[in-house]
Amino acid sequence: MPVSFPVRIDTLKVDFGRNKNIYYPRVDLQNQQLEQFINQQIVNQAQQLINQQIGNLSTTVEEMLGTYEIKNNQRDILSLSQSNYTYHYQAAHGMTYMKSLTFDTKQGTLYKLSDLFKPGSNYINRLSSFIQLQIKERDIQTLEEFTKIKPDQDFYIADKTLVIYFQLYEITPYVFGFPMFPISVYNLQDILKEDGPLGRMAVNN
Repeated sequence: MPVSFPVRIDTLKVDFGRNKNIYYPRVDLQNQQLEQFINQQIVNQAQQLINQQIGNLSTTVEEMLGTYEIKNNQRDILSLSQSNYTYHYQAAHGMTYMKSLTFDTKQGTLYKLSDLFKPGSNYINRLSSFIQLQIKERDIQTLEEFTKIKPDQDFYIADKTLVIYFQLYEITPYVFGFPMFPISVYNLQDILKEDGPLGRMAVNN
C-alpha cells in the first residue's frame, strides 16, 4: 500500500453570542475541488445539527455548543463526528445530537454504511447480531427489545474498528448517553468491500 499521510485539519469557530459557539473542522488538501467538497459537507452537517436543535424555537436557546472529534485520519480515510449540545430556556435538561462523516480523501467519496460492504451482503443482520450480543454482555438497558439497525445507521471508523452508534433516546434511556458498539474489522472481513474504507483498514501494513 502506498504511503499516505494524515490530512491537515484546522478548527474554525462560529460565535452566535453569549454561550453559543460552534467549533468545526476544516481540511486542507492539495486538491482544491476535493477540499471544497469535503469542507462543504462538514459545514452542511454542522448547520443541520443547529437546525435540528433550534427548529422554530431560536429565541429560547440559552446555550449551544458544537464540537467535533476526528476518529480516523489515516490510509486516505477521514472519519469524524460532530455534536451539538443545546439548552432551551426552562427545559428539564439540554439535548445533544451527534452525526458523523466518513470520506476517502483521495477519491472524494462520502461513504454511507452500505458502501462499506459487498453488494448483497446482509450487513444489517450481521451488525445487528454483534450489537445484540454487546447489549446482553454489557447489560445495557434498552427502551424496548433491540432487533436491528437501520440501513443508514450512524457510524464512524476508528482505526480497525467500525463503531455503530445511536442517538439519545433512540434505543436507551437518556442516562445511557450515546450507545456505541465497536466491531472489529476482522469480525466482518468476509463481507467487507476490499477496496472500501474498512477493507483498507483490515490490511496489516
